[in-house]
Order: sequence, then C-alpha cells, then structure tokens
Amino acid sequence: MPSTEPLPGTALLRQGQSELQFSALARVVIAMRADEVIPVLQTIEAAVNAQGQYAVGFISYEAAAAYGLAVHPPLADLPLLWFGLYDRMATVAGRTTDTTQPPPAPPYSVGTWQAAVDEAAYAAAVARIRNYLAEGDTYQVNYTFPLQAFFAGDARALFNELAAGQPTDHAAFIDTGRFAICSVSPELFFALDGEQLIAKPMKGTAARGRTLAEDEAHSNGLRQSKKNRAENVMIVDMLRNDLGRIAQTGSVAVPRLFDIERYPTLLQMTSTVTARTQASVVNILASLFPCASITGAPKVRTMQIIHELEKHPRGIYSGAIGFIGPQRQARFNVAIRTVLIDRERQQARYGVGGGLVWDSTAGDEYAECLLKARVLTQRRPAFQLLESLLWEPDGGYFLLPAHLQRLADSAVYFNVPLDRFAIEAALSERALTLQTVSKIRLLGNQDGTFAVEAQPLIHPAPPLPLRVGLARTPVDSNTIWLYHKTTQRELYQAARASRPDCDEVILWNERGELTEASLANLILDLDGEWVTPPVSSGLLAGTYRGWLLAIGQIRERILTAADLRAARGIALINSVRRWQTALLVH
Repeated sequence: MPSTEPLPGTALLRQGQSELQFSALARVVIAMRADEVIPVLQTIEAAVNAQGQYAVGFISYEAAAAYGLAVHPPLADLPLLWFGLYDRMATVAGRTTDTTQPPPAPPYSVGTWQAAVDEAAYAAAVARIRNYLAEGDTYQVNYTFPLQAFFAGDARALFNELAAGQPTDHAAFIDTGRFAICSVSPELFFALDGEQLIAKPMKGTAARGRTLAEDEAHSNGLRQSKKNRAENVMIVDMLRNDLGRIAQTGSVAVPRLFDIERYPTLLQMTSTVTARTQASVVNILASLFPCASITGAPKVRTMQIIHELEKHPRGIYSGAIGFIGPQRQARFNVAIRTVLIDRERQQARYGVGGGLVWDSTAGDEYAECLLKARVLTQRRPAFQLLESLLWEPDGGYFLLPAHLQRLADSAVYFNVPLDRFAIEAALSERALTLQTVSKIRLLGNQDGTFAVEAQPLIHPAPPLPLRVGLARTPVDSNTIWLYHKTTQRELYQAARASRPDCDEVILWNERGELTEASLANLILDLDGEWVTPPVSSGLLAGTYRGWLLAIGQIRERILTAADLRAARGIALINSVRRWQTALLVH
C-alpha cells in the first residue's frame, strides 16, 4: 500500500478556513548551534528579499541562547531553527469537512500521554516560584512541562484531525523528514505587513461551558478575574517594551485589551499590541523572541528561573512557527498546542504550562495544564446542527423565533457561521410548497451551509399513551450534546436500545435526577402541578417547554425516579407532537 506521508520539506499554514501551501522547495537551511541562529536568519531574509522566495519553518525555544538568554541544551537532533525556501505560495480557500459522516479510523497509532511532571512535583515547583516572587526576582513565571507518547503512522493525518477539532487562525504543519510538527496554536506571536507590526499575546484560560449562556458566564468571569487581568496586563506591558525597542517613536498602541476567544476545549483571554517599524525580521525576532507570554516578567531573570526549575528542554514548544515572505510580509505563531513527532524514536511530545503569580494555586494551575492538553484526546465528532419544526396550513411554523434563536445560540457556541436571514428565506420558500401539516428538518453544517427537509405529519399524535421506562444507565450532565440539538445522538440511541419494551425512554443523570426523553421533554403532574426538570440536570431546552414555562403552565423542579413513580400524570412534550400522555413501565 503506498504511503500517504508527505515528502520531507512539506510546509503549510492554516488561517481560519484558508490554507497557505508552499511548493517548489529550493533548499533547506538549518541552525543546530546557537551561534548559527542569527547568521542563518540573515541568510533567510536576504534570500527572501533578493529572490522573492518564501521562507517557512520553525524556531525552537532553545534558539533563545543566540540572544544570551538562559535555556537548556536543545533536544537531541532537533534543529534550533529549520526553514525551507520555497519559490511559490498558493492560498487555498474554503476548507470544508464532511460533517454528516464520522471520520475514518486514523492511519496512525498514538499511545497514552504521560506527563513528565506529576502534581506533587508541580506543587514543589510552585512553592519555589513563590519564594522568587516574594524576593522580587520575578513578577510572573511561565512554568511548563512536556507530555510524551508513543507515535507511529501518518503525522499529517494527526495534524488534520487536530486542526479539524481545534480550528485556529495560526495552525501549521512542518515536515523535516525525521521530525513532523503539528501545531494548532491559537496564539499569534507577530505579524508584519510592510511597516505595520501586530502582536496578540494570550494570557488567561477558562473551561468552556455547556451552553452559550454558560460560556458567556465563564467569559465574564475570566474577563473580570483580577489574577488573569493582572497576568495579561503584565505580558502586554512586556510586549510594549519589546516592541518599543524597534518601533517608530510613539507608534506602539494597545487597541484591544481582555478579548475572549472561544475554542472547542477552552476560552482564552487575548490582547492586541501594534506598532510601526522599519526593522528587519531578524531584528524583530531579536527584540521579541521568545514571546513574553511563555516566559514571564522580567524576561531575562525569569528565563533563568525557568532554566533552574524546568528539567527538560522545551524544543519547538513555546518557540515559533511561521513564514517570511517578500515585501516585508511575515507571520509567526507562538508554538503552543503543538505536537512534535520524532519518527526515529517513534515518539510524540507536547508541552503545557501556565503563568504563575503570587496568588496562583498549584492545584488549579495543574488542572489548567491538563485542560490545555485536552486537544490531544478530546475529538469533536462529526455532527450537524438540527431543528425540527411543525408547519401547519393555518399557522405556519410553530414557535419559529424560538427555534431560530436556539439554532443561533448553538451556532455561536460551536463557531458555525450560519446566516439566519438566508435560513428564514429558505424556510419561507419551502412553506410555499407545503399543503398539509408537516415536520420540517433544518440541518446546519459546520461550514455554514444548510438544508431544509420536509415530510407530511400524517398522524399528529398517537391515540394511546406512550409506554415509557427509565434508561438502564445514567447520562453525564457535563456532556455538551445534551444541551444542543444536533445529529450527534448516540447516547439517546443507546438509551432507547436499553428499553426495547417501551415506546420511549426517560433519561437520568449521575446524581439520580430525571432529565428528558430521547425525543421530547418530560413533565410530571405532582399534586396537581405540572413540573419539568431544569436544564442544569442535563437536557435540551425545548422550544415548546420554554413556551409552557413562559405562560406559567409548567414550572421547573429537580425530579427523581421516586417522583416519576408518584406522579399523577406523565407527559412528553415537543414542538412537533406537542403534548403526549405516557404510562410508566416498571
């Protein structure tokens, strides 16, 4: 079977839905020693300027030794600097992923990721850092450690999978032959366009919520966190100083502070620093490298502390990956969320870390490091956003605004670029073709395209009560798919399959709280009052449920299996079938 591995020298950079592909490799230039770094960078920039080539590659963290900064000896055989000089660059726009089918089995094998530092060792390092903070040696230390795993197979496939699950504007894949670098970094180190220079440091992390409302609450908490704001401002000030050494007088500015960016596994706080400069890329790197966000403040002394406390070289992690192009074009990421694959050793390496200040707690910071490693193991399955609507000849679409708002909220949550006006127009057009009561399925793809399907609803409701029973196993209320209507329905299908003796199944969570049915919300008549579980128990906020709550016909209450058995009445509700009575099967 022919190999699908890319040729040595393969380099591509992704920016959102676009991909920069480089071809016609003229030569490769590397630096293995610190005293080679600056001369090689000068050679690269001269070739770009003289021949109009594109230089694409990486700079390892240990290349900072070229600027007199304290670092460990580099990783064995990994270049401090590697760049391919390419004659051509092409921009491929509109990358899409099939969101209707699960991905095939990956053509690679990866072992269990093992952290080089356990929580106890991490806590000991934090204690030593607190001593340095107390003595005034440093204001913030970015302490890091690597994770390692066995790896064999197609590195490009790993990159594609990581990039699909963690879409960012600064992803990169570099293949040197022995080494492959798979980066899904969300952080811009710097971008140069003529004389305009922009940096976007990232400092401050929070976990994603389960819903858009929870996301916004977590975002507000992150934005208002005194600790995270202080860390962010500290790094912004460092970058302002670094840029000030090469910027035109008075041109350094901070147009944005404390922005929150949403990624599949976490929320990140970023700020934007800009300047105007006529400095060469070589001099820009001499002033900025390594990025302040992954060292701490002040940089020189803090890197000495890092050198003392960290027991391993960082390698490509917290270095930079990017390109230098003609007419003063350059763009580099900060090499975080980055896997380094060593084919000779069959080893994958991934670094994690975070900024530590006086009020940092070891447990929280270690948990944040593990959160940043979720990109390695947490894959988002293929799915489409889904809305099921009822259309009636005398009333049109039932609860249409509520359906569109729920769809819009999930689209924002999952970063799906849906056009609400286009969807409304398509629904109006489809309504012109309908004559009988119909069920409408609205499917939204992850690339923003959508489809509208219709089928007649011949029997609006079954004549007899539905037989319902409890699922055999609980659901996890932290599972995001419970809170968004999508085609990702495996857990519902498994619950239905666990009760073949019933028409529907009642789900319950890890705390023993009832949640919903597989196709409807649950309501119970308890002492003459209809009640429904709260969304926090782990369920979809149905549109018909929301309407009944708004008019006061039902209210929320945590419910248990005992309530189900004691209920005077059981009903399942959704916006297509509305209200269906049910009987409990024990």
